[in-house]
Amino acid sequence: MNRKLVILDILCYAVIPYVIWTNGRELLGDYWAIILSTVPGFIYTIYRFVNERQFNILGLFIISSLLLETTVNLLSSTAESMLWNQVYLGFGFGVLYILSMAIKRPLALYFAVDYAYLMGYARKDSIALYNRKELFSSFQWLTLLFVIRILFQNTFKAWLLSTYGADAYGQMLIYLKISSWIFAGLIMIGFMIISVKINKLVEQLYGAA
Repeated sequence: MNRKLVILDILCYAVIPYVIWTNGRELLGDYWAIILSTVPGFIYTIYRFVNERQFNILGLFIISSLLLETTVNLLSSTAESMLWNQVYLGFGFGVLYILSMAIKRPLALYFAVDYAYLMGYARKDSIALYNRKELFSSFQWLTLLFVIRILFQNTFKAWLLSTYGADAYGQMLIYLKISSWIFAGLIMIGFMIISVKINKLVEQLYGAA
């Protein structure tokens, strides 16, 4: 990810929402301040989705997540219930990742297939390659890392809510964004390690290019 995208991520997912929250809660109340603070991230994610043409499993997963989160936010009656519902939804996504591992269809594998497709490789070829025993367990472990990220962030969010209530929302924006970047780095390293394994396996199967 280039520097421009990093800056945009920080602005749209943390800085602007934090400014809206801190300056809007007295005028609008906690509930609408939180609702409005999610708008920049929603618009930015849609923009990235369309701009990068992620019409694939990863893209559909992102859009579906956004729609579910927005629906939960709008249906919640208070600011605190909205935040708790976000926690429950987050754990629900964790269950989805776990189920994908249980049925031997780890989501990380299909995210990698989407990336390979953008690089010009046929999906069926990538799926066949990534499901080989030399690589499959690595995608299971990487999917588990996604689960750990979800469990950590939502457990931490639940702790802040239990301790401080909706007043902790500003802290959540900052702390969760920091932890999100840490896990994003770990996940990127995981994909890089798998990429090395893929290159070695392709060389063994088909010889050096």
